[in-house]
Amino acid sequence: MPKTIKLYLDDLRPIPNEFIGVRTYTEFINYINQNGLPDFISFDHDLGLEESGFDCAKWLVNYCLDKKIGLPEFTVHSQNPVGKKNIESLLNNFIKNNDSNSL
Repeated sequence: MPKTIKLYLDDLRPIPNEFIGVRTYTEFINYINQNGLPDFISFDHDLGLEESGFDCAKWLVNYCLDKKIGLPEFTVHSQNPVGKKNIESLLNNFIKNNDSNSL
């Protein structure tokens, strides 16, 4: 069975052992552009002063639409309740309205 690739987006927290860590919006985009979609993504919302995890989620939705592929599995580990809800709502709405059979 192939190894599951898990991406962890967070600017401050330690990266869990089973994850590949990215700290910024730019690192997130570069990783996916160079390696393709991981099997799983764990999102933080607040990434310092620049773009947020929500910006990463919006970019991911556009990437999946452009490539005509479904989203990887995900969770949002952010402690920002509004940011967490925004990311979850965006990604869940994408899944609801764009199942992989219709892409």
